[in-house]
Amino acid sequence: MKVQVLVIEDDEAIAVALRDGFRYEGYDVDVARDGEEGMEAACADRHDLIVLDVMLPKISGLDICKKLRKKGRRVPIIMLTARGQEIDKVLGLKLGADDYVTKPFSFLELMARVEALLRRSSGHTGEMDTYEFGSVRIDFKGREAKKDGIVIDLSPREFKLLAYFIEHRGKVIEREELLSSVWGYDKVSLTRTVDMHIAKLRKKIEDSAAEPKYIVTVHRVGYKFTG
Repeated sequence: MKVQVLVIEDDEAIAVALRDGFRYEGYDVDVARDGEEGMEAACADRHDLIVLDVMLPKISGLDICKKLRKKGRRVPIIMLTARGQEIDKVLGLKLGADDYVTKPFSFLELMARVEALLRRSSGHTGEMDTYEFGSVRIDFKGREAKKDGIVIDLSPREFKLLAYFIEHRGKVIEREELLSSVWGYDKVSLTRTVDMHIAKLRKKIEDSAAEPKYIVTVHRVGYKFTG
């Protein structure tokens, strides 16, 4: 079955180029030209990946990302940002986007990100259906997490972080390794992004986020999972 891609982009030239490029690579593609149309298409829950422009008419890409995650949609999202929109990149990741590409970009660069993201979205938890530590139970296959029997809302990124920590439990993991393995970045100095996501994750799974038992900080190096 072909991968279904939704492109939400108001620039006609970019939208057509992406549509033709993805189709040439063997993907099925839907294109939405504004945020309202894009939101409606994304909520149909038939796509495996969304390529989402930040600046859109009617509803911004950031708002679409935020609304989809609030609705529980876990579809991987790559955001397209203009050069200089550093705050949009960070905010997009914070709202639940999985990756971003800065305009202008080559289609080969985008395809590399797409393929890496699709591998990560299906690969990290392939050998592990469930895992328990303390009062937390993670069902990776069902994308559900519970603490003390109560469902906790984990983002796609938080599931990936937990999966990576669990697969490497007991090992000290540098922030750069997390950025490379979980985010797919090879040469990006966004280590604060890692710290921000881990701080949010600790609030959800730890008994005390201020004194974490499971995701432990190794000062000046990174983190270690002890669950």
